[in-house]
Amino acid sequence: MLSEKLMPRFCDTDVLGHINNTVLPVWFEAARTPIFKIFTPDLNPKAWKLIVAKIEVTFKGELFYGQEVEIKTVIERVGNSSFVILQQAWQHQECCAEGRTTMVRYDFAAKSSKSLSQQERESLAHFMV
Repeated sequence: MLSEKLMPRFCDTDVLGHINNTVLPVWFEAARTPIFKIFTPDLNPKAWKLIVAKIEVTFKGELFYGQEVEIKTVIERVGNSSFVILQQAWQHQECCAEGRTTMVRYDFAAKSSKSLSQQERESLAHFMV
């Protein structure tokens, strides 16, 4: 499991004083960096090998400004050319949001999906649930 802690910014809040619902996908994407490095170690966007096929976020509780949030990241499933990343946002020892992102190994020149290599599969397996 990967874990990253962050401190919500004031601009992440909404008029109700909660972390805005649009912020969670951004936090989840930032916490996926170690996964991205499996495919593009230097994070060079010109050598990128992944696309997002689906993202969903389920809100389970409130998140607040000025209080640390921990993003936990695991790989939930690995397919032929895609994999699902499960992420959770925790605050005060409570899971407040959960997200699933389906990533696809992609060949931008051919404009099609590409099978995951054995090495990529093994690297992803280190983060499996």
